[in-house]
Amino acid sequence: QVQLVESGGALVQPGGSLRLSCAASGFTVDTYGIGWIRQAPGKEREGFSCMSSDDSTLYVDSVKGRFTVSRDNAKNAVYLQMNSLKPDDTAVYYCAARRQFCHDGKEFFFDYFGRGTQVTVSS
Repeated sequence: QVQLVESGGALVQPGGSLRLSCAASGFTVDTYGIGWIRQAPGKEREGFSCMSSDDSTLYVDSVKGRFTVSRDNAKNAVYLQMNSLKPDDTAVYYCAARRQFCHDGKEFFFDYFGRGTQVTVSS
């Protein structure tokens, strides 16, 4: 049974950094596409980053250069490093996964989701 558990959400000031963690079980992260989606208040969930099993990545423009998704095969964990945070990044962040590939170069594809962790960017 695939399970994803996020941690690391917090209140952070604009311009600050934060790293989210996702503990995976029921599969090995190096054989799945893994990534992150988020839902801001009053908005729909949006996929914004992922890394497929072949290490190819996809990021939406709004986070490109600021956010980095990575995995630790030994710990079977996924991470999201977020730098230069902005108030618009405020959202609930969900870890997500899909067997082998999570993007086709343009869109994100996920089948499994965690329960989310809150990130608030505010002074």
